[in-house]
Amino acid sequence: MFKTGCMLTQSEENYLKAIYSLSEQNAEMISTNLLADKMATKASSVTDMIKKLSEKSLITYLKYQGCELTPFGRETALQIIRKHRLWEVFLVEKLNFGWEEVHEIAEQLEHIQSSKLTDKLDEFLKFPKIDPHGDPIPDKNGVFQKQIIAQPLASIQISEKATITGVEDGSSEFFQFLKRYEIGLGTEIKVLEKFSFDQSILILVGDKEINLSALVSQKIYVCQA
Repeated sequence: MFKTGCMLTQSEENYLKAIYSLSEQNAEMISTNLLADKMATKASSVTDMIKKLSEKSLITYLKYQGCELTPFGRETALQIIRKHRLWEVFLVEKLNFGWEEVHEIAEQLEHIQSSKLTDKLDEFLKFPKIDPHGDPIPDKNGVFQKQIIAQPLASIQISEKATITGVEDGSSEFFQFLKRYEIGLGTEIKVLEKFSFDQSILILVGDKEINLSALVSQKIYVCQA
């Protein structure tokens, strides 16, 4: 169960998410410059925020080495991520938003403080394990379900079937591209042909044949049927 901590500002919560994200990609402590790049801000601003988060026991900081989340900081970051991803599911499944629209709205909703509301939302949605982009949702204890192994669509062989489970590119432009071809989370596809000339592939979605470039097929993740 998440601990009850002090109230955080939206900026503090955003920094915690950023540190968590960077820590998932880096084994070492997160440098001030790396965090500044992630947050698109000045290193001096990051230094001020690191001091605030450290005072609230959310991170530890070592001069010239960087920062890392404390166990409490990690729990808090996962709580924010849980809220964000649950709201994305709600917006797509219950309000019929497109998966390309929900990220920015969920960025606002994730800062709602009520843990009771979050738990009720999770229950209402029947405890989803992944969000509309294929990212895993931690449960109320901060535990991720064991993930299904996904692979790039480009690796699927001719005549094989697969289900789309996520994407690498989270830009609205990419989601708009996929929406145009009615490709989304859970879409079932079949690989009809692969072209060695440019590494593009021909897939079947429903009764439509769609040609995808090598770049696009590398950014779509699937699990085989």
